[in-house]
Amino acid sequence: MQLIESISEFHRLLSLPAPLHPLVSVINVKDVNPLASDVWAKFAANFYSVSIKHDVTVRVKYGQQYYDFDKGIMSFSSPKQVQAVELDDLNALIQDCGSGWMLLFHPDFLYGHPLSTTLKSYGFFSYEFNEALHLSEKEEQTITEIFTKIEREYQFIDGHTQNIILTQIELMLQYCDRFYQRQFITRKKASSALLVQFEKIVNQYFDSRTAIDRGLPSLEDIASQLSISPRYMSDMLRTLTGQSAQQHIQEVIIEKAKEKLSTTSLSVAEIAYALGFERPQSFNKLFKNKTNRTPLEFRASFN
Repeated sequence: MQLIESISEFHRLLSLPAPLHPLVSVINVKDVNPLASDVWAKFAANFYSVSIKHDVTVRVKYGQQYYDFDKGIMSFSSPKQVQAVELDDLNALIQDCGSGWMLLFHPDFLYGHPLSTTLKSYGFFSYEFNEALHLSEKEEQTITEIFTKIEREYQFIDGHTQNIILTQIELMLQYCDRFYQRQFITRKKASSALLVQFEKIVNQYFDSRTAIDRGLPSLEDIASQLSISPRYMSDMLRTLTGQSAQQHIQEVIIEKAKEKLSTTSLSVAEIAYALGFERPQSFNKLFKNKTNRTPLEFRASFN
């Protein structure tokens, strides 16, 4: 795998002129002409990217998933995310990259600005490409206007450039956060189906001996079974139900615990271990936080 260290190097690989600013760049995809290079087989970039793309026939692979850019979509990547282009698609990529915009910005560009901290709250930088954002015409117009404002701003670099550009980037990300919430809702049928699958997986985990053998379920394992990223799964569930994936798992744990406390003579420690806890104290703390009663107080209410 090759790491593309700088935005300047990325420009060179796309046959573009050197960027006007070393730490931020807006690229018109129509101007891109990628070099025929082995770098595309497996690469990562040392900067953030935000893209709107149309009519791209090449498939980009991220992790084990493909995303076919055949429609207008918006995608995000953070530094060091591994990407790949299939060799058979490389010629198509060289011939025609489609249309759209790419925003690139280096982590160093965020230095001293609040966005360096708040950027971590935008979960879509951890989504996979098959979880891309699909924009309406008006939404795309809003985002495209911000791309062009950023591009105009770094034409003349002065003491205000960084703050103005980062303010525009933050505005773009806030819009994207809003649009993702809309997408979760408008695709409620698909999202609700994932919720049903999620609950089925979690319940089966505790109904079998898996929790005893492997401990508490991990978000990564559940998301893998659903073929989505952990952050997308949690954000989707929070939009649909008001609770994160972790909170949903905890609700199942409490229901299973209540069932065992009220229908069996197992000790609290035995129930804790059966539900995947390494220490009964951790189980007691979670149960008390969720029910305002200790496990023994709950059991006593049935006597």
